[in-house]
Amino acid sequence: MPAIRFVHRTHLPASEAWLRLTDWERHGAQVPFTRTIIATEPPTRVGTLFTARTGVARITFDDPMEVVLWRPPEGLSEGLVKVVKHGRVILGWAEIAIRPLPAGGSEIVWTEELRLRGLPRLLDPVVAAAGRFVFSRALHGILRP
Repeated sequence: MPAIRFVHRTHLPASEAWLRLTDWERHGAQVPFTRTIIATEPPTRVGTLFTARTGVARITFDDPMEVVLWRPPEGLSEGLVKVVKHGRVILGWAEIAIRPLPAGGSEIVWTEELRLRGLPRLLDPVVAAAGRFVFSRALHGILRP
């Protein structure tokens, strides 16, 4: 499974970055041709289910996910959320860690393992590069005011 990892610093406090990065509908709004459908009642917690639906017209695929770890940041402690992908096309997991910085702002570490069913492992570097591009672009958009 291709591993994707990147680090981003923001002026936003960890609590605000957390609220934005765990607003799953914001994720869908940042990925072209994608919308997020929340299947469980708020608030988000372990067990929350949501689906990122990507496509145009009748050509779509779903990326259903489940929150399996939910630990919001508190004070100077890191926040961590983990989602597992349960799709027929996209498999893997993603973790988003949010660390408060002593001088203010926060650091986000996004780690993801992503696999497209039926795609040969030979193409893992291409999947990783595409994932890094899409997810880092989404992260920047989600954190914008």
